[in-house]
Amino acid sequence: MTWSEAAAAAPGRPIRVLVCDDHEVVAQGVAMVLHAEGDIDVVGVAGSVAEVREMAASHRPDVVLMDYGLPDGDGVMATTAIKASQPDVQVVMLTSYSDEEVLVAAIEAGCSGYVTKHKGAEELIAAVRLAADGEALVSPDMLALLLPRLRRSHHGLGWDLTPRERQVLDLLAQGDSKDVIADRLFLSTNTVRNHIQNILTKLGAHSRLEAVAAAAREGLLHRV
Repeated sequence: MTWSEAAAAAPGRPIRVLVCDDHEVVAQGVAMVLHAEGDIDVVGVAGSVAEVREMAASHRPDVVLMDYGLPDGDGVMATTAIKASQPDVQVVMLTSYSDEEVLVAAIEAGCSGYVTKHKGAEELIAAVRLAADGEALVSPDMLALLLPRLRRSHHGLGWDLTPRERQVLDLLAQGDSKDVIADRLFLSTNTVRNHIQNILTKLGAHSRLEAVAAAAREGLLHRV
């Protein structure tokens, strides 16, 4: 699924989104942009780590748009806490920070994607829809730049990945969506979805980006 396709998509059930930003004007502006979309329901606006954790637990959103700089901590800390209690919640870091260290930390905390605040409304809306669909939200170029920075640990994760799952994993690391992977491997989208879920389970990851990060640390990735 491309950015333009995601911007036009409209799933049957509204996507429940929680917005977290310590600048109220920014948070309310983002909420207004999203609320104008018929398939997105903004369930709340938070301004701190404590508030977003509490609201995530009470409102059960599908996607959290998470600022990095917060008055009582940071978005990585908040993401780690939310994913620990609600692993199915997709978190997208929406921030003015473009530092690679922040991006690596966000991925390793379980963020489904990373969007900078200079992006337009269309890309923000597409980011929410893609996250709700389980897609990774980092460009292939940025991901390729970051993978060598992930420290290898060789804990033995991924030893039980099948050859097909390794193929799917390599394509995820290139930034391909499940639809593109299905086309490239001549598989159905549902089959690819099942392979991805198996990869996440075997690598102990909550998101596709986290799975790619874990695979990079374990030396599992190969060029396709």
